[in-house]
Amino acid sequence: MTPLLIAMAFAVAVGGVVFGATDAVAQGSGQSMRDRVFSRNLPPIGRFVSETGQAFTFDRSGPRPLLRFDRSTEIWVLRPTAAPRGDIIYRNDNGDQILRVTPDGGMTLYTTSAPQGAPAALSGAADGLAPPTLSAVQLWNFIVRQSDRASRTLGRLVVVDVDIRPGSEAVAADSLSTATDAIARMVRTPDSQRKVGQLRRILVTDQGRAGATFDRGTLRIIIDANAGPAGRPSSARLIRLISDAS
Repeated sequence: MTPLLIAMAFAVAVGGVVFGATDAVAQGSGQSMRDRVFSRNLPPIGRFVSETGQAFTFDRSGPRPLLRFDRSTEIWVLRPTAAPRGDIIYRNDNGDQILRVTPDGGMTLYTTSAPQGAPAALSGAADGLAPPTLSAVQLWNFIVRQSDRASRTLGRLVVVDVDIRPGSEAVAADSLSTATDAIARMVRTPDSQRKVGQLRRILVTDQGRAGATFDRGTLRIIIDANAGPAGRPSSARLIRLISDAS
């Protein structure tokens, strides 16, 4: 795309925002005692590799468990629930089972390529999955890249609007990246490609209750910057939202 087309592909409305780093990230309620006890043989943060070769970082150092696959930018916020035999099942915000951990720390990873589960083992230490910090220039350049990526993926212009207040920069950028990840995944199958083909505009805002809607070609994502990665929908949830739209 030419610079002119890229410039046309997004519009940024950030009223009075002073961009910069923010340390105020609260990811929700405290980690349950059951989660701590039954994962006692796992480090708070570690890098794991499944039997199929898929590597990921699992971070339980904060209030909510986080997971990120290697070669992916998306951070998945997981919800632990009790399972038979004292196991813990970790699900994403779409309800999909991602991990199962036994009382002694045995781990199974569930993905689209291994829906029945693949054993995973600790391979070493890892850095925590902290949210990024962005300057004004970094956010602007990031919006340009993501707008260009979405437009190239769908073969036409996709307008991107970002309307946020100070302190919401990191989660806004994260939600936009997650949305473009969802678009890239949907174009890989004919039925999903037809659904996402209706997309004309992505709006990211921090005005209102956190959530997402898809109506008349506009994907509207409302974020909660105080919740960190938990304050925006995952790509799986966005895919389901777009797929279920009439």
